[in-house]
Amino acid sequence: MRALVIDDSRTMRRIVAGTLERLGFETLQAEHGREALDHLEAGEHVDLACIDWNMPVMDGLTFVTQVRANPAWRDVTLMMVTTESEHGQIVRALAAGAHEYLIKPFTPDAIRDKLDLLGLVPVEELA
Repeated sequence: MRALVIDDSRTMRRIVAGTLERLGFETLQAEHGREALDHLEAGEHVDLACIDWNMPVMDGLTFVTQVRANPAWRDVTLMMVTTESEHGQIVRALAAGAHEYLIKPFTPDAIRDKLDLLGLVPVEELA
């Protein structure tokens, strides 16, 4: 499986990508939503996108709405990974089409648990 990690913080991209790679994902990284859309528009297949909310150029909520507007990307699972913790923000992201919401800071187990809920943890990881 492939995951796209979208965050303007290089350190956070490395942390999320490293966690996903340990779970068996191949990862791509993008610094903002526009760069992430470029990957998708170039035909890069991803199963999962982990998306920060606050980024320059294109924020995470805009990315989510752009992905959901394109039927070709319907199968991409979208998970917000952000410091935005207000209930209203969570509701907005889920209403826009995000499947899950993980608030920073988080543990690797928290990512794994969210992926398990989404059915994206490889079977051998669950044993």
